[in-house]
Amino acid sequence: MAKVELKRPIVEEISESIKDAQSVILIDYRGLTVEQDTRLRKQLREAGVTYKVYKNTMMNFAFKGTDCEALSQYLEGPSAMALSTTDATAPARIISKFAKEAPVLEIKGGVVEGIAYDAAGIASIAKIPSREELLSKLLGSMQAPIANFARVMDQLAEKGGAEAAIAAKGAPAAESEETAEATAE
Repeated sequence: MAKVELKRPIVEEISESIKDAQSVILIDYRGLTVEQDTRLRKQLREAGVTYKVYKNTMMNFAFKGTDCEALSQYLEGPSAMALSTTDATAPARIISKFAKEAPVLEIKGGVVEGIAYDAAGIASIAKIPSREELLSKLLGSMQAPIANFARVMDQLAEKGGAEAAIAAKGAPAAESEETAEATAE
């Protein structure tokens, strides 16, 4: 069997995995200890991120004609690929966080939702909260006015209702009822 035929399944595997990926990040893993690499892989796996080490030539062939073609310039030295099909910011977020405790880990570049970024761009994308965090913040901001209104209504009910609220403003409740009756006539 020719070498090309042996390499074709690997190139097809890479092509298939990047086809549906929302983000693909290339990293240089040189200098990581086995323990650090194991922890990184575990964190990525728990977030649903695929992390694999491929030969640069295989990735280069797979990237041709795709959004990831811009990553070919970063295929020098050892390269690992982290990709996610569900959360576009997860690989960048996890790898950037891990790089703080293991400074030898270096982000080379990546493609997020079809747009290529260098290492600085990926670092800024890593600061974007996850989809779940954003949704919970949105829900919290939508619920805040309703919760505040309910709190005010509860306090009014505890103080004696609307009469107490009017009395608190300085006008006796009886006068306000008389005024309401006068305007109604």
